[in-house]
Amino acid sequence: MQPEVLLAFLAMAAVSYLIRVAGFLVGGRLHEHPRLRAALDQLPAAILIALVAPKLLHGAPAEWLAAVAVIGIAWFVDLLLIPLVVGVAAVVVLRGIL
Repeated sequence: MQPEVLLAFLAMAAVSYLIRVAGFLVGGRLHEHPRLRAALDQLPAAILIALVAPKLLHGAPAEWLAAVAVIGIAWFVDLLLIPLVVGVAAVVVLRGIL
């Protein structure tokens, strides 16, 4: 490996580590406003939607049917993991069938 590449990797790792440490240090000192807490509570779902929505918009019928299955399961279950697993399984099965 070239020294420049190794130096670039080490620099990126250091910056990534410093960002994480800064988040822990600053996050403990911030006043927790109810709006901030509500926004942070919704962040995992927003990230999943941001990842899934583009694929669904250009998706085939298998993806659309899997999305319907996920919405149906999510309507009755509060745990995020169960609809996620159902969605992945539904896409795999429906792609094999359709």
